Amino acid sequence: MPLLEGKKAFIFGVANHRSIAWAIAQALAAEGAQLVLAYQERMEKYVRDLAAKIPGTELVLCDVQQDDQLDAAFTRAGEIFGGSIDILVHCVAFAPPSELENPFLDTTRAGFHTALDISAYSLIAMAKRAEPLMKANGGSIFALTYMASERVMPKYNVMAVAKAALECSVRYLAFELGEHNIRVNAISAGPLNTLAARGISGFTGFRDQVSQVAPLRRNIEQSEVGDTALFLSSSLSRGITGEVIFVDAGYNIMGA
Repeated sequence: MPLLEGKKAFIFGVANHRSIAWAIAQALAAEGAQLVLAYQERMEKYVRDLAAKIPGTELVLCDVQQDDQLDAAFTRAGEIFGGSIDILVHCVAFAPPSELENPFLDTTRAGFHTALDISAYSLIAMAKRAEPLMKANGGSIFALTYMASERVMPKYNVMAVAKAALECSVRYLAFELGEHNIRVNAISAGPLNTLAARGISGFTGFRDQVSQVAPLRRNIEQSEVGDTALFLSSSLSRGITGEVIFVDAGYNIMGA
């Protein structure tokens, strides 16, 4: 029997075929999960084309900065899934490009607010709306983070602060939702060639460094994050919550 037979997964953050969220969607669907993908209006064509590759996948519009759209998206997902959700995947992050190009010291109030709102607060907003749909049977919520939350990665700037806030939110949500058997975790993926990563200066050079320094002497692939997401979605991870799981070929353990 497929690992996720009968499970229902609501996934935020698919943008194109390189998205980590898309790798996660494929991994979950391959093990029997029914999917609903949330999309931003400007990304509809790309997400719709991808969704067509997984039969039965539904789409809902959602801008995570708009409470009314979040309300409507979770209401619609609940309807599609028959009143419950088992898995919620948060792969949402954004900061204005200027905040990643300028020195961190020049971070603007507006840029800070945007990065924290979209990249961190959105997890809290999603979890709040998912809780009524999960509490009867429990579930798994997980988000994508990055080790810049703990170490300085030049040019990651305010996004690093947002990822630190995201990880702290994971722990507090894990504490509050645990009584309903809802687990909340994060995956800290190594550098991948995604749309978001290409906006960071020096990204290519850093990927080269990882392949030389990481214990496995290589970079990771999107599918490896997808496999970890599958584990967190399944009963195999039923005793794990509030954790950050690194999928980076071991780079995070190194001193340089």
